[in-house]
Amino acid sequence: MTIRAPLAAVLAALLTVSTATAETRVIDGDTLEIDGTIFRLNGIDAPEHGQRCGDWECGAEATRTLSKLLKGARVRCSPIEEDVYGRIIATCYANGRDLSAEMIDKGLAWAFVKYSEEYVQDELVGRDKAEGVFADDFLAPWDFRDLRWKRAEAEEQEAPPGCPIKGNISFNSGDRIYHMPWSPWYSRTYINTAKGERWFCDEAEAIAAGWRAPYWN
Repeated sequence: MTIRAPLAAVLAALLTVSTATAETRVIDGDTLEIDGTIFRLNGIDAPEHGQRCGDWECGAEATRTLSKLLKGARVRCSPIEEDVYGRIIATCYANGRDLSAEMIDKGLAWAFVKYSEEYVQDELVGRDKAEGVFADDFLAPWDFRDLRWKRAEAEEQEAPPGCPIKGNISFNSGDRIYHMPWSPWYSRTYINTAKGERWFCDEAEAIAAGWRAPYWN
């Protein structure tokens, strides 16, 4: 999918941003938001925030590590395309360091070969180091998501068939936040349709309806 012309014009001003002046939030170990624009790091897939690798909370560690890499850094994102969720797939750099390569080097992401082979060599080097997610035969995030989705479909009896995503309205802020079945808050979230909360069938639908993913920083 290529970037549409109006979108490309908007992104031209976002190619170089500073976390000192821009509002930057981390959504998970491979996704960040800068001044309202969501960037998905190209070529990698980090463990989901609620994912565990054995006894290790690898997903939360991936999120914390991306936050540390961004803190106080000069960030530059080079957009590649817009995905079906409206996120910008981009190669992003913090003080000149490729964030996708950094996350793999720290053992906190896999090369996402379903969409790109750019970081396959980085993963091979990471596997030789046998650190982080490469220290054992841990479940890859795409398999983790698939298992959690199927479990939610089977267990969430109130959800419409095939629509287990929970669209919750925050009691404290009023923010509309959607929780995927692999969110650590998923099991604690209850949907009250009388209050305007709702179920979604896919992430793109939730985003289009005005819900956002949870922030972890």
